[in-house]
Amino acid sequence: MQTRGHRTFRFVWWSCNLLLATAFVAMLYSCVREYSVRRYLDGFSDAIVPNALPAEQKVEAILNWMRAEPSRADTTNPEALAGRDPEMTLTYRQLLNVCGTATNAFLNLARSSDLRVRRLLLLSPDRRTKHVVAEALIDKRWIVIDPTYRVIMQDARGHYLTRSELRDPAVFSEAVRAIPSYPREYTYDQFAHVRLARLPLEELHLRRLLDGIYPGWDESVGWIDDDLSSIWCSPRERQFSFCRCGSCLPGMGTAV
Repeated sequence: MQTRGHRTFRFVWWSCNLLLATAFVAMLYSCVREYSVRRYLDGFSDAIVPNALPAEQKVEAILNWMRAEPSRADTTNPEALAGRDPEMTLTYRQLLNVCGTATNAFLNLARSSDLRVRRLLLLSPDRRTKHVVAEALIDKRWIVIDPTYRVIMQDARGHYLTRSELRDPAVFSEAVRAIPSYPREYTYDQFAHVRLARLPLEELHLRRLLDGIYPGWDESVGWIDDDLSSIWCSPRERQFSFCRCGSCLPGMGTAV
């Protein structure tokens, strides 16, 4: 009986050590991968965005690069691409024409160019994602950029617009009038920075709870870690970064 207990203890001890060693190796791999991606993005952004430019011109430089369609690679099976991989999103034309992955590419390049940016999910009345855009902090204002259409949202006078300004139907209509084929349903009535629907706590109404405890929490943490907004999405949703909007891909959005 004593020998049997001793064997059980040794089995548990070796198992714990094996799991610890596996976790350590995985951590090392993640660190190396993160460093490699950061170096890649820094080099890529340095090639297209001069460091000396002010924030507004850095945004324009990134959008100008995204408009250069002839330099893109093509694939016959875009769903096989890793939509969250920065190298993929910067390389393939199909990914740069989908709002989620186009926004990913913009955010990656903007952060590597020392810009403060964050993702903004535009929601339908049933809180499903209908479009994905970005916000950049310029002159102490979070202005809206739509990487899919390669534009900074602005009015007829060239004044850059914030999300709150775009909630005004007249201002929104004026802004999109100058953008060819821009869907009028991409309004700013409802939005989110952080996506919570896929957390296994839906019955707790987590968003409503957080709104009650800390109003504005979404605004405070949304820009810190962009990957928060993709937690718990399925592989297919992660492939195109939440969006199933009509002009990008057929199908419905996912709840936030």
